[in-house]
Amino acid sequence: MIVIGITGPTGAGKTTVLNVLEEFGAEIVDCDALYHNMLETDESMLGELKIRFGEDVFGADGTLRRKALGDIVFGHPNALADLNAITHRHILRKLDGLIERAEREGRPAIALDAIALIESGLGERCDVTVAVTADDELRLRRIMAREGISEEYARKRLAAQKPSVWFEERCGHALRNDGSRAELEGKARALFSTIIPKEES
Repeated sequence: MIVIGITGPTGAGKTTVLNVLEEFGAEIVDCDALYHNMLETDESMLGELKIRFGEDVFGADGTLRRKALGDIVFGHPNALADLNAITHRHILRKLDGLIERAEREGRPAIALDAIALIESGLGERCDVTVAVTADDELRLRRIMAREGISEEYARKRLAAQKPSVWFEERCGHALRNDGSRAELEGKARALFSTIIPKEES
């Protein structure tokens, strides 16, 4: 089974590429959604956060108070590094379990959708990494249309993220999405037909 990491800046077209991977029988894991779910349900990770950051970051009902945690870690590099070390370790544990399950189920591939694929170390778990990128002005128009936000806010979103070239330089493959959705789908199918073994797809 092939583990494929998908990354790239917002508005580039990762969802379209992931939909193509589903056509190939791949299981899709949204790593951001997985992380937020674990912040609510993963007792092992939450227990370690309580030991490191104290009872005050948890409410009376035992749920994590994200703002209280954020107030501690942002602006404090050592605390942020500790938070990342704890959460990354537990996310990798969870992903290893999902990868093992997908392999047992006979999936030809599993795709990890993660904007921080490279920085978090998740890319090291992947056999193949793919950057999905696009022209900045195209990305701007796409996220404005998708999310109904102003141009000013959309530009701030783009400015807060790494540029396309950063992703392209650090991934094994790149899919450039400066055309139509159909063109991107064609590029993605061509790429994944060379990556996912035909006899398993």
